[in-house]
Amino acid sequence: MGLYDRYQSWRVRRADAAVPDHVALVITERDLLEAGAYDTLERFLSLAVEYGASRVTVSVSVLDRAVVATLERELTAIDSPREIALRGPDDTERADAPIQVSIGLGGKHEFAEAVRAIAEDVDRGALDAEDVDEATVEDHLVFPTDPDLLIKTGAERLSDFMIWQSVYSELYFTDVNWRDFRARDYLRAIREYQDRQRRFGR
Repeated sequence: MGLYDRYQSWRVRRADAAVPDHVALVITERDLLEAGAYDTLERFLSLAVEYGASRVTVSVSVLDRAVVATLERELTAIDSPREIALRGPDDTERADAPIQVSIGLGGKHEFAEAVRAIAEDVDRGALDAEDVDEATVEDHLVFPTDPDLLIKTGAERLSDFMIWQSVYSELYFTDVNWRDFRARDYLRAIREYQDRQRRFGR
């Protein structure tokens, strides 16, 4: 770690503000085709855990579903500091591992599947319609935990990811492409998070 990176690390650790407990990252399948992309991801996960995150969620947006199996194989093989749960485009099983990876599972699809499951519970009498609330929806999501900080690399636009969970997340956009993402870029995101006053929609 260079001098500037050590300075950023010192600022993060010395700041009188909390670090994010749950960090989400949005990248693309094309990002993972770049040389060294998986090494960058391993460093990112290690940094997130080192700087206080107990949960990390990574979204890999996918245009070609034919690459999903390859991505799953490669992502399963990465060196992770915590247990990983991977979910693909058609998965509905809840992900509870400390590190969660979404491969082409869009937020709209995830939400629609949750609504469908709730409707089925109501239809078979396992749930009263009057008892359906936000917690009920969250119980049926694949990724149930709300991120404190969501990092999007490469462009200032959102993707179809965690549309329910990220409503009150702090959003951090960086024009740094994934292939160039370094420790200093993550530390900058943390510092900006620490400098913000979270309002949770208020």
